[in-house]
Amino acid sequence: MASQREVRTRIASFRNIQKITRAMEAVSAARLRRAEQRIAALRPYADALRRMTRQAARDAGAEASRLPLLAQREQEQNVGLLIVTADRGLAGAFNSQIIRSGLRAASELEAGGQRTVWFASGRRGVSSLVFRGRTLAGSYTGFTDRPSYADARRISDDLVAGFIDGSLDRVEVIYNGYISPLTQRVTRETLLPIAEATVLGEEEAAEEEDEDRDGAPRPLVEYEPEAEELLRVLLPDYVEISLYRALLESTASEHGARMTAMRSASENAGELIEDLALEMNRARQAEITQEIMEVVAGAESLV
Repeated sequence: MASQREVRTRIASFRNIQKITRAMEAVSAARLRRAEQRIAALRPYADALRRMTRQAARDAGAEASRLPLLAQREQEQNVGLLIVTADRGLAGAFNSQIIRSGLRAASELEAGGQRTVWFASGRRGVSSLVFRGRTLAGSYTGFTDRPSYADARRISDDLVAGFIDGSLDRVEVIYNGYISPLTQRVTRETLLPIAEATVLGEEEAAEEEDEDRDGAPRPLVEYEPEAEELLRVLLPDYVEISLYRALLESTASEHGARMTAMRSASENAGELIEDLALEMNRARQAEITQEIMEVVAGAESLV
């Protein structure tokens, strides 16, 4: 049995750890609230951009299918995979589940005869892929705590350039979709080419059918320049806003996962402190019992 001094030292150590984990939980909770606010602020802009893109794609008609970002490749040989992780750890399975999902997706693609081109956001994803011997076509770090639109644009420029020049036939992004502080869902989406169903949207198409059925007149939109030229400008913005949303959701998921992990660590430290306190009490009781027995034995030897 450990001595009282050793147990006290361990208790003090766990209490210090508990203070750190509680502080990290509080910081993550504050950052999570800000991340949720940023997601809420993005939605009106993203919805407006989608409506504009949908309107321009509908009015451009057959001309829209000739735009590079809407072009479907007959043979998809090179598939770009962008995994969105964090710069830091201590967030439970947040990073590992994204990396595992990316490697699993790469295995599926390579089994089908396709070549995987890797892109990674976040130091954890970059270091893990490099450790596994994967060659990165693009790495983006240093902003996962608070990503900006410029970060999304930088990533989008590389992906769009690769898709347009033909070095990438399809681009997929894998990230943690934010549901709640306790729940994050690994999401895999096709970013490029932009499917016409994604631009038009099934829900929006249903709404338009309802409008036609009601006989309500549609607003007349005049374009300057033409709808096709406007769509050519809107589609890269559509890719950027999609990436920005993925970065924001990943950030919120990271803070939620870290907050949950630190709360669990604080609770585990508390349980260990209680166990060690019981162990210290047993050790103290054993020492007191031993001293009493020594006094009794000494008294008996004098009789």
